[in-house]
Amino acid sequence: MGGGSSARTKGSLTDRAASAIATRTAFGRRLTALAAELRQRHIALHWTNLFGVVSLACVVVVFLSGVFLMFFYAPSSTQVVYSGAYTPLDGATMSKAMRSTLAISFEAPGGLLMRQVHHWAALLLPASLILQLLTTFFTGAFRRPRRLSWVLLFLLLIVSLAGGWSGYALPDDMLSGTGLRIVEGIVLGIPVIGTWASTLLFGGEFPGQIIEHLYPIHVLIVPAALIALLVWRIRIGYVQRPAQFAAPGATERNVVGVPVLPNAAVRAGGLFTIVAALLFLVAATVTVSPIWLYGPSSAGDASSGSQPDWYTGFLDGALRLVPPGWEFVWLGRTWTLAILVPLGVIGGYLLAVLLYPFVEERITGDRREHHILDRPRNTPTRTGIGVAGIVFYGVLWGAASADLIATHFHVGIETVVLTFQLAVLLGPLAAFAITRRVCLGLQKKDVGLLLHGVETGRIVRLPGGEYVEIHRQLDEFERWRLVNPGDGAPLREHADERGRALRR
Repeated sequence: MGGGSSARTKGSLTDRAASAIATRTAFGRRLTALAAELRQRHIALHWTNLFGVVSLACVVVVFLSGVFLMFFYAPSSTQVVYSGAYTPLDGATMSKAMRSTLAISFEAPGGLLMRQVHHWAALLLPASLILQLLTTFFTGAFRRPRRLSWVLLFLLLIVSLAGGWSGYALPDDMLSGTGLRIVEGIVLGIPVIGTWASTLLFGGEFPGQIIEHLYPIHVLIVPAALIALLVWRIRIGYVQRPAQFAAPGATERNVVGVPVLPNAAVRAGGLFTIVAALLFLVAATVTVSPIWLYGPSSAGDASSGSQPDWYTGFLDGALRLVPPGWEFVWLGRTWTLAILVPLGVIGGYLLAVLLYPFVEERITGDRREHHILDRPRNTPTRTGIGVAGIVFYGVLWGAASADLIATHFHVGIETVVLTFQLAVLLGPLAAFAITRRVCLGLQKKDVGLLLHGVETGRIVRLPGGEYVEIHRQLDEFERWRLVNPGDGAPLREHADERGRALRR
């Protein structure tokens, strides 16, 4: 009895203290007001919203595991003789960077788990961001007022790629050394500034001081940029009304869904925990980047059949598809198109992704705010462009493994490269045409469903002897979804004094 009374007394004191903090301090009052506002704010439930939570879980896992690894990793290219727990490399000469990475893997308690979960989370993060970009693109969620949110999401992807690449090189094993040698060749191939840029990046002749140069990028610049972009994007999402798909009661001026607190927050927290747990499960059971098998990096050697991490494969594939002999001499310098063309194509592709919302608005003249998302079939041109972009990226990504395809399937490497060269030129065009026709066909099907209903397979005979099939009319929700109501305001045009069409 005495213990229960004491516990109740302590509980009441704690409650009173918390209430006092919440009501008497500026921070407490602001926090209380924010919680009350989030209870009133609603968010639509849809599977496309899950990728943001997955991305956030990856970022948190990468940060926490990265902080752990910082205490053991030595960012130094200084050569030492290995004498550690991994006996097969005993007596081998390697950098302090690889020596410390081996110590993390075999000597630090939990080091291998943290190193592998760091790598797996870094592999999943770009995939989640790409899927988030795709769902945003195909549903038209990049239109006003969310164009800046699209730009921030794209920059998050670029920063995550930079973080993954810089971390890929830090162990200083043979695989990462081969990748760095490729990067050096690309930088040196840039006319006029190539030698200067290579010296600046590597700090001299390869390998130079590349570890010391990449480490600040990986642990300072990339994390700071990720945090800034995430906070900025979350701030925009908080200020703006969330987008939603067409549903009964959903309009351009309201949101049909569940409250942010506690419903949406609990759902997001559950998914966050599941993703983090799965990352640790995979890291504990599946080996990734076994540097002890690759051996230390060597400037004069290269790994046979080496492949980059999946998210940079499209860059490698672009280099492999350039025909040989693409270079000329001009102004006393050799201009290597085998480097310039891939850089130009990839740069143009990424720039097109970044600027697409602004280009579409310019072409269509639609500057209205949109809070109801599109069904991809209802925007056949945009959907066709998106699928064409996916095919272009996929062909470049597949071309990065042209050598492995040739050896595994016993096909000539020239045949494989020629196939990919044709595919990168013709594939996007065919994908656009086919996708657009499919979308138009689906639209026609939707119109038929709205007019005639769903076929039931039930055949009846009319009094006049005619046989007809009975159709079931769509319910209210199905009709609402197919009609996809927005604000109902058409895009109006008028002419200026010169007769030019203006849209508003």
